[in-house]
Amino acid sequence: VQFVESGGGLVQPGGSLRLSCTASGFPFDYVLIRWYRQAPGKLREFVAQIDTRTEYAESVKGRFLISRDNVKNTVYLQMNNLKPEDTAVYYCNYLTYRGQGTQVTVSS
Repeated sequence: VQFVESGGGLVQPGGSLRLSCTASGFPFDYVLIRWYRQAPGKLREFVAQIDTRTEYAESVKGRFLISRDNVKNTVYLQMNNLKPEDTAVYYCNYLTYRGQGTQVTVSS
């Protein structure tokens, strides 16, 4: 099982980023994939998940949108109206597997 996350970067408050998580090594279609994030000195935090439905943490509801492309084995996380408190390393996860993460920094 392997994940490759990308799309992170530095963005100003109110800006947008789209993260991608491309998976391999397991049957991808409609399995539950989660995005988590972890900021320095803080516990890992659930962000969003998708199988045939989507769910979001309260802190990102209305700002983030999770989607998937089963042909490309990729899950996306569209992040809008970003806030400084969204700064973290973002990981995608399946069962006990996760990727290396992609850094998101929201700062002016």
